[in-house]
Amino acid sequence: MGLGDKIQNKGQELAGKAKEKVGEATGNEDLVAEGKADQAKAGVKQAGEKVKDAGAEVRDTVRDTLGK
Repeated sequence: MGLGDKIQNKGQELAGKAKEKVGEATGNEDLVAEGKADQAKAGVKQAGEKVKDAGAEVRDTVRDTLGK
């Protein structure tokens, strides 16, 4: 994944945290739930990026090993 995607996902996580806090401060349970959902979505995307990054590292290591 590109840096732009990582930044966008982190932004979604932070926005979710903000929604959750505003919801807690105002007693708006729907906003709290929406904020938690946004954080969860961002977390799943970030985990997927980590898996892809790890896969790319393995691929590169195998190429380097076989190329020598």
